[in-house]
Amino acid sequence: MKKFRFSLETVLDYKQQALEALMAEHGAILAQVRDQEAVVAGLEQEHLQVDEEFSRRKLEGLSILDALNYEQYLRALEREIMEERRKLELLRRKEEAKRNQVVEARKETATIEKLKEHKLEDYRKAEQKEEEQRIEEFVSTTRAMAAAGI
Repeated sequence: MKKFRFSLETVLDYKQQALEALMAEHGAILAQVRDQEAVVAGLEQEHLQVDEEFSRRKLEGLSILDALNYEQYLRALEREIMEERRKLELLRRKEEAKRNQVVEARKETATIEKLKEHKLEDYRKAEQKEEEQRIEEFVSTTRAMAAAGI
């Protein structure tokens, strides 16, 4: 019997390569999300520290100019935090969209792989049946030759 050949092997290879590329892109976007989360956390931490320092300095007494500078800096940090959170939200949406693409690509690849498994199983069954038939023919021929005295 001829060797097993899956007719959609090239399609399966293509789908697997596409899946690997999507997974790499998804990983890169996830890294960007983590980096952006770190940026937001750093800014929030800086805001908290400056706010605590401002509160402490108010108790100690500080000039109006220093107080205005603290308030202005805190407002600037708040605007920056809001902007960085907006960027983070955009990255999260981008990550979710890429994750959905990965899921779809996995489904497509899995479907073709299942089809390949079924075709291989059918091939093996046919091969086994053919082998059994050859053995049966050999046994029949041997018996016929023995009965004929050959």
